[in-house]
Amino acid sequence: MTYDLHIHSCLSPCGDEDMTPNNIAGLAMLNGVEIAALTDHNTTLNCPAFFEACKNYGVVPIPGMELTTAEEVHMVCLFPSLESAMSFGEYVSNNRMKIKNRPDIFGKQQILDGEDNVIGEVDELLISACNLDIDTAYREVISRGGVAYPAHVDKQSNGIIAILGDFPDYIGFTCAEFHDPSRIEEYTEKYAALKGLVHVNSSDSHYLDTMSVDPPDMPILPSNDPSKVRQRVIDYLKRLN
Repeated sequence: MTYDLHIHSCLSPCGDEDMTPNNIAGLAMLNGVEIAALTDHNTTLNCPAFFEACKNYGVVPIPGMELTTAEEVHMVCLFPSLESAMSFGEYVSNNRMKIKNRPDIFGKQQILDGEDNVIGEVDELLISACNLDIDTAYREVISRGGVAYPAHVDKQSNGIIAILGDFPDYIGFTCAEFHDPSRIEEYTEKYAALKGLVHVNSSDSHYLDTMSVDPPDMPILPSNDPSKVRQRVIDYLKRLN
C-alpha cells in the first residue's frame, strides 16, 4: 500500500491554513496515498478530525506527532489507535516549553473538527523543544504500542545525525526517515547503525502543493478494517513482520 507518514495540518507552526484535515485527506486520495499519518509538531489535537476526514475519502489514517526532543531532534511518533496517540499528546503537552505563539510569524495553530470548522487554537508555540530526551520519548511511545523514529536523518535542520554527529545504536530504533531517498545508500555506508533498519520517505508537508504525488509503498496487506492496516504498518516499522 502507498503511504505518506509525515504530514502537518494548520495546527503546526508554519503549516498553511489550507492544510485542513479534509483537504489533506482529499488530496491524499487524489494523489494515490492509501495510508496517511498526521504528524503535527508536538501535538495530536487535530488527529480526531483527521480520522473523521479520512473516512470520507477512503484513506487509512494513522495518528501521530513530530516531536521535538530536548536535543532539538525531530522524531516521528506513530500510534495504532487514536486513544494511544491522544494519551501521548497529553503527556507531551505537560512537558512542552511554555512559550507564547506569535501568530503573525508562525501562524494561528488552529484546532479543527471533522468538518474543518475551527474549534480552538493552541496559544503555546508548538515548534519549541520539549523537555523529553530522545531515549525517554522513545520509551514513552513504545509503551503506548507505537513506533518512533528519527525524521529526515539526511537534513541539517533538526536531523539526528547533524545534531548528535552520528546515528545512535543504543536507543533501539528500527526505522529511519529520509528526506531524499537517493541518499540512503550514502548514509547507510557512512553510518553503520542505519543498516538493517526500515527506511521510509515521506513528504513532511506543511503545504498542499508539497504533498506526495508519487507516493512510495510498503509491503502492507490491505484490509476493510483500518485498525488492522494501522497495526500492520506499526509492526512493519518495528520490524515485527
